[in-house]
Amino acid sequence: MAPLPRPAQTPDDSPDAYVGMDADAAEQRAAGRGWRPVRRLPPDAIITMEHMPGRLNLAVSDGVVVRCWQG
Repeated sequence: MAPLPRPAQTPDDSPDAYVGMDADAAEQRAAGRGWRPVRRLPPDAIITMEHMPGRLNLAVSDGVVVRCWQG
């Protein structure tokens, strides 16, 4: 029997810490802390609901992160 795949690890980092940051700086910080991928979206974007462990979503308005969540 094949081994079960291990669930992807999420970085030990709080998404709330990115709110209010410059979007470019937030994206660089997230990548440096192990988030893969980092996705930049407009605040009202329509997105699919698939969950990807390790992905960080940045809702950006006028170059500033206004919301951030994982998955």
